Amino acid sequence: MTTWGESHGPALGCVVDGCPPGIALTEADIQPWMDRRKPGTSKFVTQRRESDTVKILSGTFGDERMAGPVTTGTPISLLIENEDQRSKDYNEIRDLYRPGHADFTYQAKYGVRDYRGGGRQSARETAARVAAGAVARKVIAHVLGPQVTIRAALVQIGADRIDRAAWDWAETEKNPFWSPDATAARRWESYLDDVRKAGSSVGAVIEVVADGIPAGLGAPIYGKLDQDLASAFMSINAVKAVEIGDGFATAALTGAENADEMRMGNDGRPYFLSNHAGGIQGGISTGQPIVARFACKPTSSILTARDTVTTDGHEASIVTKGRHDPCVGIRAAPVGEAMMALVLADHALRHRAQCGVTA
Repeated sequence: MTTWGESHGPALGCVVDGCPPGIALTEADIQPWMDRRKPGTSKFVTQRRESDTVKILSGTFGDERMAGPVTTGTPISLLIENEDQRSKDYNEIRDLYRPGHADFTYQAKYGVRDYRGGGRQSARETAARVAAGAVARKVIAHVLGPQVTIRAALVQIGADRIDRAAWDWAETEKNPFWSPDATAARRWESYLDDVRKAGSSVGAVIEVVADGIPAGLGAPIYGKLDQDLASAFMSINAVKAVEIGDGFATAALTGAENADEMRMGNDGRPYFLSNHAGGIQGGISTGQPIVARFACKPTSSILTARDTVTTDGHEASIVTKGRHDPCVGIRAAPVGEAMMALVLADHALRHRAQCGVTA
């Protein structure tokens, strides 16, 4: 998958290559996933109004003899038009580097940058990832079966964590935070109101879980499943850390505590008594739920004045106006699902190619 386009350009999109032929695919298969990520869905996200309507430009075919369009095995190009850009909001800061943003590094590398909404730095780029993720879900169902589910939840906003004993996946669809803890969601409403009114922002931690993945996906050294997941999540704008399973917490465990013990089930197959490894051992899936988390930094575009310098080397102060997420992690949940789907689809196809059968 390769994305293209900028936050304030005429459109953005992606090209998905390597999709098997013969999989039913229309815009209607993709749009529901786009609607979960699009801006303006609550007061806790950017109020930029984008329908995020996706168009399939290539890679599918259908005529009157067929039940509907199917993938052809050629690159699938997806288009999402930008509809609500306000580039004038950035005129005042076009010669200033925004602290926390990639303005300086883009300028240092390329000698030119698109300051309108951050260009490629913007979280707007992730709309294309969600579109590609919808295609990946179709591939996963085609190769591994319909039993696979990929879900994400916000487990922390700022320093406030959910109560894992209260985890309810159904609750993630009932609040604007994708929180599995209804009580935490109520706390976050007042907390983010205060943050937004103060002209600041906060970070978040998103947990992504894939159920129904068989044992055997991945590789032992290069192209490990957890390696590719970490790379995929780290490629999301604003992500600063990734962990698989218990992640950093495993450093505080003993070997006896960390080892996922095994027993034989009544069906004659082994099962695990815990899942500290997050469903991946030695770079290969174990058949348990695959669990990963990533941390998003606070949104860098804020109304609080910060010290900076100008592009011609003078010290200055900056306030970033415009429509920004007080917590970019909220809309990162559907993006995390998409990246998990893309990696799993890739590994399912690799496994089928190498071993001749599905895992």
